[in-house]
Amino acid sequence: MAGWTKGYAAVALLHVASYAAAQAQETEAADPAQQTAAPKASIFKDPQDGHFDMSRWLLDRKGFLPVPVVISDPAVGYGGGVALAFFHRPEGAALERTATDGRKQMIPPNIYGVAGMKTENGSTAYGAGAVLHFKDDRWRYTGGVAKASFNLDFYTPGNVLPEVGIGYSSDGYMAFQKIARRLGDQSLFLGLQWIYMDLDIGFDVDSDRQYFKPHELNRKTSGLGLSLQYDQRDNSFTPNSGWLGMLEGNVYDDAIGSDNDFQSYRAHAFGYLPLADKRLVLGLRGDVRWVGGDVPFYRLPYIDLRGIGSARYQDTRAATIETELRWNLTPRWAAIGFLGAGRTWGVHSNFSGATSQVAKGVGGRYLVARQLGLYVGLDYAFGPEDDTVYVQVGSAWR
Repeated sequence: MAGWTKGYAAVALLHVASYAAAQAQETEAADPAQQTAAPKASIFKDPQDGHFDMSRWLLDRKGFLPVPVVISDPAVGYGGGVALAFFHRPEGAALERTATDGRKQMIPPNIYGVAGMKTENGSTAYGAGAVLHFKDDRWRYTGGVAKASFNLDFYTPGNVLPEVGIGYSSDGYMAFQKIARRLGDQSLFLGLQWIYMDLDIGFDVDSDRQYFKPHELNRKTSGLGLSLQYDQRDNSFTPNSGWLGMLEGNVYDDAIGSDNDFQSYRAHAFGYLPLADKRLVLGLRGDVRWVGGDVPFYRLPYIDLRGIGSARYQDTRAATIETELRWNLTPRWAAIGFLGAGRTWGVHSNFSGATSQVAKGVGGRYLVARQLGLYVGLDYAFGPEDDTVYVQVGSAWR
């Protein structure tokens, strides 16, 4: 269920900003006092290169920006909604920090947001969240709550033929809360997190319940976990160099409100290498997830790749590798090419007997906020079942 949205619509975002700019210009022209004043630089034009840019709008104007949301995940179909995003940098907050190896790292502004969406198969969701940085990025907070109703297909590992999808719905509440602390002056963070879901599970065909054990249908999962993250990226929105690595583990237990006792783990790393005098940026990604214990079927890991529907391939183990090449055609425009493969195993088969699923694609990017290093754009992915369009804001890797 995670990954039901891949980002905001870049083109729509540009139109929203352009409309707001036009409205601001009309207001100024209508004011006689403004007609004799010296012309003001457009808030949507970068004073450095004169191109369209939203840095000042997001950082200087203290208001929410309405952004259309486009959903294009094969698991739920096409759909849309709206998000209200607010970028805020506290007064006096540092813009960047120097890592122990001398690298400059941008300290992102705080981001608050609310969003709602609906897709063509009847899935809906709405919620609110925030990503905050305190004490010049010594502390980080990430959190959100959501009410969601998803209509999905479960391709069961070992219970029935893997190519047979069982239609089901999940309706309820989800919450994620995480606080992380930088260790000394290192690029290392120790985090504590809580993940909670309370979901009512139904089936399109009620007799399909026979394929699941009772513990696989329980509705409440509540888990506490620890994470250790090394973040050496120069930019958390669209990195150009450095790497991020994380290990995390969560324990779900009835002592903290969970109907099931199980454990979930994840290890992943993203690396970015600038080439050809920074005209090219090579990205490499590795991601492994696994679970143990009495796991509800809807919490099983799955292959997370552009071109493959969320939760299309699930089992107790999932591994993904992906590479991406960004070619900076101009200071503003870039082309993207990517190729990845994923595999699940555990209940259905062992690792050597499992089949890898491959996806690839191309895309384009525009540097919409130079001061944030934030690119937006579109990806077209070719997967084993579907060809899919994804809208990206920042990096495609989470």
